[in-house]
Amino acid sequence: MPLVHRPDPRLVRLDDNWLSLPNPYDVPVEICAGPDVPLETAAVDELLTVLETAGTLRALTTAGAGTAPRIERVVCTPDFHKGAGIPIGTVIQTAGALLPQAVGNDINCGMRVEATALTVDRVRPHLDALERRLRHLFFEGGRRIGLTAGQRAGLLRYGLPGLLGDGVPDSPGGAWAQVRPDDTTGLDGRLHATGFPVASAAGFEDWISSGGGVSYDSIIGSVGGGNHFAELQYVSAVHDGAAAHAWGLAPGRVVLMVHSGSLSLGHQAGAIGRDAARAAWPRGVPMPRNGILPLLDPARYLTAFANAANFAIGNRFFLAMMLRAGLADVAGEVGARLIYDAPHNLLRPAADGTVLHRKGATPAGGPTGDPDRLWGEPVIVPGSMGAPSYLLRGLGEPRALGSAAHGAGRRVPRGAAARGSDADLDAFLRDFRVVTPLDHRDPAVLARRDIIDAWRRDLKQEAPWAYKDVAPVVDSLRGAGVASPVVELRPLLTVKG
Repeated sequence: MPLVHRPDPRLVRLDDNWLSLPNPYDVPVEICAGPDVPLETAAVDELLTVLETAGTLRALTTAGAGTAPRIERVVCTPDFHKGAGIPIGTVIQTAGALLPQAVGNDINCGMRVEATALTVDRVRPHLDALERRLRHLFFEGGRRIGLTAGQRAGLLRYGLPGLLGDGVPDSPGGAWAQVRPDDTTGLDGRLHATGFPVASAAGFEDWISSGGGVSYDSIIGSVGGGNHFAELQYVSAVHDGAAAHAWGLAPGRVVLMVHSGSLSLGHQAGAIGRDAARAAWPRGVPMPRNGILPLLDPARYLTAFANAANFAIGNRFFLAMMLRAGLADVAGEVGARLIYDAPHNLLRPAADGTVLHRKGATPAGGPTGDPDRLWGEPVIVPGSMGAPSYLLRGLGEPRALGSAAHGAGRRVPRGAAARGSDADLDAFLRDFRVVTPLDHRDPAVLARRDIIDAWRRDLKQEAPWAYKDVAPVVDSLRGAGVASPVVELRPLLTVKG
């Protein structure tokens, strides 16, 4: 029996692809979502709470904050769902103020997609060996990402150019061994940003100087938890032949997709932002009820923010190299080339004083004269674990603030999903490979029921039934003129932290 999606009565449908949310603060709020996309009431509640920040900004102006800071517009993408204070899939444009919580702690969480020269028929027979190899690379010390203090500082200050400025280390092992000349040059146009240059990374000196000389740590090259992953996929359908050819994609071609962010460095930068906002809060102005603290003088936070954002770019880079290493070991030369690296937790201050905040929303800029952007900015929309993902080309739609969905979006909260059907999980695991730190087929592990039960609860939180169907999300983006599908991707296996 099909699900019936009863629209929240507070939402006003404008057309087949857009709704609006009237609110007491008269902030223009629109949600891109077709009738087949479920929109949870809890997310609407949370968004209305976020809009209380418009009143906070007015109170700050009354208290003598200078120019009148304000929320100019809010746009929500089709994967809109409840977050932890701010809904996922929310884009907020402010003027005169910055909202660290409108990006969250996983700063510059994003996606990286690479096309390989391998076909699915070449890789599929080796999946058993590949699963074992990837478990070693990701979770059993195989990554071997040795970094000097100079490389660490360079990464945090300049992004990929800072990491790769001195080239690949001599006699590299582990993930470093997969770096090719194409990975170190001509990167503009293949990343939303190669880095966010700042003068200092002093806030992260412990990580920079850890170990002295060439050192290794457990942070760089980590997938992270939650919905983060590293996945092998293949092109199952082509919707735009010309764009697919330009991006090096054809039916059956194996693709690498990585979803991760800034990990503990992002949490540290977020704490810096919250501390700065509290320290600068005007006396006599009550702290906001919704807990969102605008930042009117963001200089210190923006440095830490850039450091964390730069780390996230480097982390996705190494995660892709680790996938390459696993493939190379079992299937030969990979021939991988970056298609795009896109953030979906980011803010960008503009010269006119406005700031665009994206929380779980990916940029979707239109075509430009850049050879790598002739078809528009690649838009990466993953499905749930085991479900299809899509690559689309951005169309630069101003109504959407140049933003698109970053995934299917949750349908079921994590706690409820963890209590899902064991039979459904067993059926899913029979048909799909998930590589985790725990090898659930190991007899020694199977003997520990407590460990297996905890592992199963974690997997249920990210299982397909916890997420919306990705197809209506993509249809909404297409119908609204936000992005146009290029290829559909089917997963071969997923690495989860």
